[in-house]
Amino acid sequence: MLNGAGMAYAAPRVAEPTLVERGRYLAQAADCAACHSVENAPAFSGGLKMNVPIGAIYSTNITPDPQTGIGQYTERDFARALREGVARDGHALYPAMPYTSYSKVSDADVAALYAYFMHGVPPVHRANLTATMPWPLTMRWPLKLWNTLFLNDRRYTPDTRQSVEWNRGAYLVQGLGHCSACHTPRGAAFQELALDEHGTAFLSGAALDGWFASNLTANAQTGIGAWSADDIAVFLKTGANAHATAFGPMTSVINHSTQHLSDQDLASIAVYLKSLKAENRNASTTSAVDPAAMAHGAQIYRNFCVACHLANGSGTAPWLAPLVGNPNVLENDPLSLINITLNGTPHLTIDGQPAPYPMPAHRAALSNADIADVLAYMRNSWGNHAPAVAAHEVDTLRKQTGTQP
Repeated sequence: MLNGAGMAYAAPRVAEPTLVERGRYLAQAADCAACHSVENAPAFSGGLKMNVPIGAIYSTNITPDPQTGIGQYTERDFARALREGVARDGHALYPAMPYTSYSKVSDADVAALYAYFMHGVPPVHRANLTATMPWPLTMRWPLKLWNTLFLNDRRYTPDTRQSVEWNRGAYLVQGLGHCSACHTPRGAAFQELALDEHGTAFLSGAALDGWFASNLTANAQTGIGAWSADDIAVFLKTGANAHATAFGPMTSVINHSTQHLSDQDLASIAVYLKSLKAENRNASTTSAVDPAAMAHGAQIYRNFCVACHLANGSGTAPWLAPLVGNPNVLENDPLSLINITLNGTPHLTIDGQPAPYPMPAHRAALSNADIADVLAYMRNSWGNHAPAVAAHEVDTLRKQTGTQP
């Protein structure tokens, strides 16, 4: 077969429909659409901007277009990119691509994913965008050294001391679900500080691109220690439960990925997450909040928040998030609270139906001091105790995420 440049390439062999369908399910479990799709463009055609400490990079076209996508990839090429972070032409991928997690994906699942992307996804001719960062940071060869230091290219090995359900959950969380890519803090070289439960940093929460990805360990205050296994499964299926509601990037995870998983897989994920020991790497000593800030925050709350979250902060779960005991409210790092107050959150869409009460944006209506004080009020009322929020923290994120009104 010839590509558009007149060069020969080997067309992928025809795949069994059942293999393609399994690959579709695995692509949902891996949430490939969240990074490789953007609004008003065909699915998997790339173009999502991702801000990283060294600049901005863009997700690539992973449709089977032979010129701009992965149409010329063999299954071996595909597996190498997925699990080792090396493209077909040999250049290293940035570790924003979670290949350190995908390295654990089995050969059988890689084959199914390859079958889906080659036979279940329409080809889209859409050129990839160039990363925007200063030279010499654009050079790719240092990434090979990064891989030598931080990539453990081994498939997931079941722990014989644990149940089948636990191992399935571990495989999904550590591998396809790549939960640690967001929820595990990173080191100075942008490496995840742990890739499984043997590291204390694993899933202990992390700041990333204007949000704080929640602590998923058994910490009872800032983690999911107060959640039952059923609470976790319900959250992943619907984006909300009695304790919290998904927001920010997690909304996309629910919309594109976890709501489509089988009940059995969701239960397995819950079993695994419930086994993680409590960690709170972001702990701090809570000091008294200025009474004037609390009084001002209470007034802002009555004007802007009480209609949904109620005077006692209990909300009406699962439709409107409770603030009492909400781990995202109690988290020491207020990044997500500031972001969601400034910018709102996208719609959760479950079974094709948008959630009726999305959080609106308040950046135009509230000043930096207003937001800082109302968040301090929420974090220190109704039995909640968490550090105050400073106006300069709000100002920093306001400028990072848009123009000041």
